[in-house]
Amino acid sequence: MRTSTDRILTTHVGSLPRPDDLVAIMHEKMAARPVDPAKLSARVRSAVEEIIAKQASLGIDIVADGEMSKVGFIPYINERLAGFQPSNRPEGGSYWGASRDARAFPDYYEWVAKQPGTAGGVGATRWSCCGPVAYKGQRELAADIDNLKSALVGKRVVEAFMPSISPTNVEDWDYNDHYPNNDDYLNAIAEALREEYHAIVDAGLILQIDDPALATNWLLYPDRDLPTVRSWAAKRVEVLNHALRDIPKDKIRYHTCYSINMGPRVHDMELKHIIDIMVKIKAGAFSFEAANPRHEHEWTLWADAGLPDDAVLIPGVVTHSTTLVEHPELVAQRIERFASVVGRERVIAGGDCGFASFAVSHEMHASIVWAKLAALVEGAEIASRKLWRKAA
Repeated sequence: MRTSTDRILTTHVGSLPRPDDLVAIMHEKMAARPVDPAKLSARVRSAVEEIIAKQASLGIDIVADGEMSKVGFIPYINERLAGFQPSNRPEGGSYWGASRDARAFPDYYEWVAKQPGTAGGVGATRWSCCGPVAYKGQRELAADIDNLKSALVGKRVVEAFMPSISPTNVEDWDYNDHYPNNDDYLNAIAEALREEYHAIVDAGLILQIDDPALATNWLLYPDRDLPTVRSWAAKRVEVLNHALRDIPKDKIRYHTCYSINMGPRVHDMELKHIIDIMVKIKAGAFSFEAANPRHEHEWTLWADAGLPDDAVLIPGVVTHSTTLVEHPELVAQRIERFASVVGRERVIAGGDCGFASFAVSHEMHASIVWAKLAALVEGAEIASRKLWRKAA
């Protein structure tokens, strides 16, 4: 994993807006209507070429394929795991409908649930585990890796990463109708996902573990108290570390966030309640929300967080939680704060969350996404000039 040895490197969380024609195909796929696999494969490949070129032209250093092939950052895995099938259970309303924020702001969330393509209104089908879990997505993963590596040829970028979902998010998203208890279910998922994790690293890419569930469990399950959620989180970290056990930590970056919810966010779990558990994850870098108004103040916590000496931070310095485009000087200030705590070489500038976590979501228009990433790059350049000049 490359680090900021002579300037602040830039990256993002993974998902980026898909082209309109690809979104249309994804709509059909999510609705279980027939899709021409050759047409989809060709369009995904060209979309990856386009998205890598766009990132390179903006000056993003550490790039990804934008998750062009995925219907969503969680449900994509349903096609890659044996033992799952679409659930016949009713969805039961918005994903956020029972959250702490929904209880506090019921009128807002009732309104959000009616908006197509917004957080809480994506409507992705949940699946059920109906048999032994095993990995079967070798062909799909190989295509993703080949598309990304081919698109990198000739591009001026520093490095590339590929996101993969955590066991915890699959456990939380899909029902268990097969295993006798939840521990067995979670461990089976983790062992299956190990194959995807290894393949990404073996291909020479940086593996990003996407794990918003670690931070959102408190928000989404309001009947759980803080000790219960902390105990739940510690167990999930233990399982994830076991799944990553023989992968070098400098090949792994870990991302958690409060998901795509563009809402009040009053009941987000505070970082102070989870940071000591998070830093125990076997990862060389930690990506997290730090730019939205509910969490920007939390940068000070990293001074005493127990961050391993060989780990770096990828704080969000632009956010998905507002369409306001951050001023580059503000981005630079955010970067400098973290550099003052852990050192400039241990900071990579990133985003709070993905900008298109589901292919068909519409929280953020593409033009705003690119403006935010441009501000990210410019802010990192400003911070680099200040940080390296001060040290000269």
